[in-house]
Amino acid sequence: MKIIILGAGQVGCTLATNLAIEYNDITVIDQDKDILKELQDRLDIRTVSGSASHPNILDNAGAEEADMLVAVTNNDEVNMVACQIAHALFNVPTIISRIQQYQYQDFSKKLFQRQAFPIDVIINPEKLLTSHIQRLIENPSALQVLDFAAGRVRLVAVKANYDGPLVGQPIAQLRRDMPKIDTRVAAIFRKDRAILPSGDTVIHTDDEVFFVAAKEHIRAVMSELRHLDKPYKKIIIAGGGSIGARLAHNIEKDHSVKLIERSSNRCNQLSEMLDNTIVLHGSASDQDLLTEENIESTDVFCALTSSDETNIMASMLAKRLGVHTTMTLINNPAYVDLIEDGVIDIAISPQQTTMSSLLTYVRRGDVSNVHSLRRGAAEAIEIVAHGNSKTSRVVERRLDQIELPNNTTFGAIVRNKEVLMAHDNLVIHNNDHVILFVADRHRIRDVEQLFNVN
Repeated sequence: MKIIILGAGQVGCTLATNLAIEYNDITVIDQDKDILKELQDRLDIRTVSGSASHPNILDNAGAEEADMLVAVTNNDEVNMVACQIAHALFNVPTIISRIQQYQYQDFSKKLFQRQAFPIDVIINPEKLLTSHIQRLIENPSALQVLDFAAGRVRLVAVKANYDGPLVGQPIAQLRRDMPKIDTRVAAIFRKDRAILPSGDTVIHTDDEVFFVAAKEHIRAVMSELRHLDKPYKKIIIAGGGSIGARLAHNIEKDHSVKLIERSSNRCNQLSEMLDNTIVLHGSASDQDLLTEENIESTDVFCALTSSDETNIMASMLAKRLGVHTTMTLINNPAYVDLIEDGVIDIAISPQQTTMSSLLTYVRRGDVSNVHSLRRGAAEAIEIVAHGNSKTSRVVERRLDQIELPNNTTFGAIVRNKEVLMAHDNLVIHNNDHVILFVADRHRIRDVEQLFNVN
């Protein structure tokens, strides 16, 4: 697939890296020649220096032959104009754009259509991040919570603890412990090594376990792997930007929320925007302030400022002062590896959250959902099966008859509104939504080909 990416920021670079690995024809446009050179030295891609919204630059990038254009510059207006030019002059088939400002999003139905700004898919990283953090708050002890089939099925990652009933036991014990709950362990990561489990696979302490279950059964399954935290009630948010403000607005009805913001003007705005949130003027790394606000009795400290360094230092301080759980927004991927020593409980990557949404539209076949996992090393994918026994290699076949690519396992099947766990004797029907876990993302192309209709 020939894809043009506008913007070589962190999202654009992450997207180019992920798509180039899959042998797509990638061209990146940006005005920063140094970043483009670094990308070209590292990846087998083409780069064009210039303004993403100029017709001659898009022409030089090969927009005439492009299958897809993804506009992810930091400027909404540049993205919008570039998308309009890509449609009007070059008739690019699929156009995706990042739109961050809510002033545009409020009028999205009328604004983003073929007669105005012809954008097929709008990506809002801040909205995606807020939803991601909110799911983590609603599911204490989870490392990741991912929705499939409009929320009917969830894939949850949890670290197994020594006090979990299933720890030290084979996975088959899970069905005996919970005979009325159907679930499936899709994968285990043990010391960063992927294990595709069978019934006799034994769960070890500190295993990162990915399991699939219906939404209402998540906590019951988690309780088999570790002692469950009580529902979170007291939340402190550091950073009153759009992500922090949106999160506070979404959770303040059901939680006790305090928000710390350095700017006094922004504090005044937040006080008017939020109904039940206590807005505090100050620094999130002020030890006296955190102590005064009873950080030791706080359930979750969310560091969501625009500075990675501030987020990391504030989270480390909050943890030292006794907060139960820290969730930390980190833009620089290099920092994520540095903090995996347990001081910060959950590192949140904007790039990976945005990548998941973008990959849904890049994948071949009828793909409904894609989630990038473990910093892009693995994926969970929801793909719709089509055809019959003659035209498809999966339809009208039992799961144990289907030869999956290496490091790939079935998670669940959603048939109409019914959720079916992926047991060996289950038969795939036409139009089933099939959820798979791919531990090695280099196998994604093989999965796509498996579901192709002949």
